[in-house]
Amino acid sequence: VPPAFVRPIHFNTVNVRQVSPLTTLQMSTSLEDPSSDNKRVANDARAAKLFHSTPLILSDPLTALLNSDSPTRKRNVYLKLDALQTSGSFKDRGVAHLCQTLHSRGTTKLISSSGGNAGLAVATVGKALGMTVQVIVPETTKPMVLEKLRGLGANVRIHGVNWNAADVLARELVEEDDEAEYVSPYENPLLWTGHSTLIDEIVDDLDGVEESMVGATVVASVGGGGLLCGILEGLDRHSLPNTTVVAAETTGAASFGTAFQKGEPVMLDAIDTIATSLGALQVSDSALERAKAHIANGGNVVSGVCTDAEAIDACVKFADQHRMLVEPACGAGLAVLYSDRLRKELFGNGGGTDSDQNTGPVIIEVCGGSGVNLELLDMWKTQFSL
Repeated sequence: VPPAFVRPIHFNTVNVRQVSPLTTLQMSTSLEDPSSDNKRVANDARAAKLFHSTPLILSDPLTALLNSDSPTRKRNVYLKLDALQTSGSFKDRGVAHLCQTLHSRGTTKLISSSGGNAGLAVATVGKALGMTVQVIVPETTKPMVLEKLRGLGANVRIHGVNWNAADVLARELVEEDDEAEYVSPYENPLLWTGHSTLIDEIVDDLDGVEESMVGATVVASVGGGGLLCGILEGLDRHSLPNTTVVAAETTGAASFGTAFQKGEPVMLDAIDTIATSLGALQVSDSALERAKAHIANGGNVVSGVCTDAEAIDACVKFADQHRMLVEPACGAGLAVLYSDRLRKELFGNGGGTDSDQNTGPVIIEVCGGSGVNLELLDMWKTQFSL
């Protein structure tokens, strides 16, 4: 895969000292991209190798599977392998851009809340920048993730039955410590801009194989909504409104799908899924706003909700066919194609991605995740009789 070159934009930054333990970050625009041509994003973080350009590969098995449902369909399926980021997930992109910005202002201490992957990204990037990192995690966090966090030198504190409870404590600790800055897992414009770099790379790599993003479908798992915000930002920056984004979730963590259906933010009663990395009780308001804006501009956003069993089945099939382990949260995105039910629901006649504009490639963001190993995958196969 040829190296990716990002394109120009202005980006926002945030006054994180205004954070409240019970409210969203207060946003403000106070810094412009220093690039002379105003076309690149997250340049300093990329130059410092705090995140990486990851491969975009054509998946023959998934291409054949998608096209087998229709004799006239000829769409290629590509995999954006962000599981190969240093921490194990796409989170490195946004976290790198945010932490590099904070570091350039003199910040030396970071406090984050996380169900696993965001904390690992903060610990990975913070260590590279020589910053002190504390991560507040909920009681549902896997022991293997706790071990990885501590191995990276992070101060780990376990608190609360879900991420929301852990996040409240993280914000309180930041307010009590003048030297610390808060790093949200998903609610910050700098995170979204960092995540948007994956669209820059996809556009460049498809150009390299003479394929266009026009009419493309991008599939991504959604938890709090940071990745979705970044994808929509990248599509907007590249003037690609005629694209469809599939927001993939599991039934026990469908905060976006529930809110999207109702047209307004919704707080779930509880998280009940094996895909704990998707465990935000309420999706970001900005994710809903950006989804509506994408639709208003001529694009489409579709909710794809799978069962836990479908997510695990997708992880197993992906490991068999592509020789990579990903956690159930990533399996939700893969299930959009691997699940016969969901694939036909979304790509069949009258489905959410069935229209004249949906003739381009299908790109699955393989977001990764560190909460998986061979033992866990085998246990999940047994649990769901796969």
